[in-house]
Amino acid sequence: MSSGPGAASAPAPDHHDSPPALDAPASARPTRKSSMFSSLMVRNYRLFFMGQVVSNIGTWMQRIAQDWLVLSLTGSSAAVGITTALQFLPMLLFGLYGGVLVDRLRKRPTLLVTQTSMALTAIALAVLTLTGQVQVWHVYVAAFAVGLATVVDNPARQSFVSELVGPGQLQNAVSLNSANFQSARLVGPAVAGLLITGVGTGYAFLFNGLSFIAPLTGLLLMRARELHVVERAPRGKGQLRAGVRYVTGRPELIWPIVLVGFVGTFAFNFPVYLSAFADDVFHAGAGAYSMFNTLMAVGSVAGALLAARRGTARLRLLIAAALVFGALEIVAATTPTLWMFALLMIPLGLFGMTVNVTTNTSIQMSTDPAMRGRVMALYMMVFLGGSPVGAPIVGWITDTYGARVGLAAGGAVAALAAAVIGLILARVGNLRLSVGWHRGHPRVRFVPRERPEALAPAA
Repeated sequence: MSSGPGAASAPAPDHHDSPPALDAPASARPTRKSSMFSSLMVRNYRLFFMGQVVSNIGTWMQRIAQDWLVLSLTGSSAAVGITTALQFLPMLLFGLYGGVLVDRLRKRPTLLVTQTSMALTAIALAVLTLTGQVQVWHVYVAAFAVGLATVVDNPARQSFVSELVGPGQLQNAVSLNSANFQSARLVGPAVAGLLITGVGTGYAFLFNGLSFIAPLTGLLLMRARELHVVERAPRGKGQLRAGVRYVTGRPELIWPIVLVGFVGTFAFNFPVYLSAFADDVFHAGAGAYSMFNTLMAVGSVAGALLAARRGTARLRLLIAAALVFGALEIVAATTPTLWMFALLMIPLGLFGMTVNVTTNTSIQMSTDPAMRGRVMALYMMVFLGGSPVGAPIVGWITDTYGARVGLAAGGAVAALAAAVIGLILARVGNLRLSVGWHRGHPRVRFVPRERPEALAPAA
């Protein structure tokens, strides 16, 4: 249960006076190492989590059915790309404005509206498909409508988690949300495939529309008095600029967002990389592509569950995970056999999810609650918008120089960005690199620099 009715979220400390250190937790207060599912003890979060289990499966089903429907209507892969672009375009255009709205509005009523609108969109598409009236422009309109709802829904859902569990359980709850979504990634596409081949794409859309009943019911059953009260931003001018200034003035916010931008744009374009390896490198076809994605999803679930056990989100963990993730991509690019490449998908999924969860949690814990909607909107805009922007670039590199060069280049960008940003954060936090031995093993870490007065002899 909640620690108490109406417990307020603690405001973030003034990071201008005390720069963040790589060894310091992103949380303003120390937290104990929790059990893997500790946040599920909170009734409101448990309702939210259970609703998302059903809804996420429906979301993955619609993704598969939508692409298949467009391909069957047009026979064009470009049309599938247009559909994806239309779904991401609203976030790129209006994402920051969505964050401003989220900071002004109460989260639970906002989510009731956005989730209902997405349910109605899916049901409308199901009716059109099942009656044989669907045309490709209907799918385009539906994709754009879902994208518009996502502009508000994404930052609202991300910031609502802190109201459900409070700062002490935020890391655990964010991690379980990621595990929830990745687990649905294992189930949703498989169920969608059975429905599409058995009864048609329309029923996949219908299932997704009906799946929103679960999160809507959960939201309605929540006890408002057990939510952790967060002060809403008043209506006023210049709130968008204020949000951008807030992020750019705080190294502990701007640099993790920059890092996830580089990683998401160049290293997370797995549809491009994995399909090229399956067809052009190993000549194994769609079966191998499906296996690669499944193994990566397994690693992602493991990474999210491991993150749920950690009590803090440290910036040094983010930098280390991004470095290892980039290095693993370079190693995977050189593997000679299909099975070695496939097995590397598990640690790639694990460290990729560690980057995502640690960035999400550290940003939320370092942000003033009144600014959280705008900050999370900027983070989601960079994270979700990176792949569509980077896909043509990495696709051109892959087509021109081969899949191995493309994947290695993406990994090199991620590792280089992590190294540079790690050094920047170390400099801001007045840290230095320490290389030594600990219990017979090499140890590399950042430690505080000695202050000049500490080195001077005592008077």
